[in-house]
Amino acid sequence: MEAFFAMGKYAAYVWPAYGASLVGLGLAIGLTLAAYARAKSRLAALESGK
Repeated sequence: MEAFFAMGKYAAYVWPAYGASLVGLGLAIGLTLAAYARAKSRLAALESGK
């Protein structure tokens, strides 16, 4: 198991790449959910006539 996490001499490149990917996907999901909430709120306001 230790060999898996060490990944030979490439661990210094692999783990930051995994981290950057995880952060990017998290941001994409967060921004998408925020845009969805804004659109849902705007639709509710338009339907109520405000």
